[in-house]
Amino acid sequence: MIEIIYADNAATTKLSKTALDAMLPYFREQYGNPSSLYSFGQKAKEALEESREKTAHILSCEPREITFTSGGSEADNQAIVTAARLGEKKGKKHIVSTAFEHHAVLHTLKNLEKQGFEITLVDVHKNGIVRPGEIAAAIREDTCLVTVMYANNEIGTIQPIAEIGKICRDKGVLFHTDAVQAAGHLRINVKEQNIDMLSLSAHKFHGPKGIGLLYARRGIIPEVLIHGGAQERGRRAGTENIPAIVGMAAALEEAVSQIDKVTPELIRRRDRLIEGLNKIPYSELNGDCNHRLPGNVNFCFEGIEGESLLLLLDDKGVCASSGSACTSGSLDPSHVLLAIGRPHEVAHGSLRLSIDTETTDEDVEYIIKAVAEVVDYLRNMSPFWHDLVSGKRPHIFSE
Repeated sequence: MIEIIYADNAATTKLSKTALDAMLPYFREQYGNPSSLYSFGQKAKEALEESREKTAHILSCEPREITFTSGGSEADNQAIVTAARLGEKKGKKHIVSTAFEHHAVLHTLKNLEKQGFEITLVDVHKNGIVRPGEIAAAIREDTCLVTVMYANNEIGTIQPIAEIGKICRDKGVLFHTDAVQAAGHLRINVKEQNIDMLSLSAHKFHGPKGIGLLYARRGIIPEVLIHGGAQERGRRAGTENIPAIVGMAAALEEAVSQIDKVTPELIRRRDRLIEGLNKIPYSELNGDCNHRLPGNVNFCFEGIEGESLLLLLDDKGVCASSGSACTSGSLDPSHVLLAIGRPHEVAHGSLRLSIDTETTDEDVEYIIKAVAEVVDYLRNMSPFWHDLVSGKRPHIFSE
């Protein structure tokens, strides 16, 4: 049996033992409803509020500024709709974002566009980093929100969030960041970075699936998307998922406590992966070499199709992806790669590898070898590749 090397941590992560141990008592022992008045329910309420305090401390905000959600997508939706409704009341119906946001943001913006809002998507440059000056230039008198992701979910590039936040604060415009890929991997301070709203999701940092949170700065009351009860201070109806909330808080606390220890080794392995894959002819790294998440590697290879690459890597025991897991069923090339200027023919041949602390040096060397073998195999079968080699078509990348 082939040993599995999991290199798709940007899609989801394994639940940590710390998170699991924290969760277990709330399934069978302390399973009360936190809205109940009797002491058994109040035990669950205590766990709920302790978790709120833990996550707030990590983000450098107040506990009452935290609303628990089902994950990052819901939190993104709630943040954007909140800003839109607040802006609408003041006659401000313009929103600034970028062309390579997660679809939870882009699709929400598209829906608001149908409701009469005007959306400006700022271009992203080849290195995958948004330029604060271009965000500033896009802001108008009627702008009610700027939303820019903290770190891109496909190419891993880290954005200048503090600079963008300051621009927005100076101009009196609300600033939201989708920090789903950043939380637990990078240090976040919403006050220092002038962040008004922030979304995160637990399963990206070894917490459980189906739980996330929205931070909304004091004075910003999140628009209610789910009606039916007074839970979460009336901001989200439905009995709180106490095991998942407790697990998220434990996982985030653990991940943040280990950042300084694990990041240097993770970067070393990431850079070795980049070095090894760079030796494959006619391949290029997507996004900036240095300003990227510690475990993210994203490459394009000329002359191959991404789906075949993933399936053959799976045969070799390597779990990887070609982009966001949320769009894995789509035949379209990655909108992120198109946004940074990759042409369709190479955007189709992309590979995202997202390693974690459990990835060993031996795993990295095996991945390099496996990718090189699969790329060579697919190119030998590709008429498109033969056209490139014969000179019938020009190469896009240099050898």
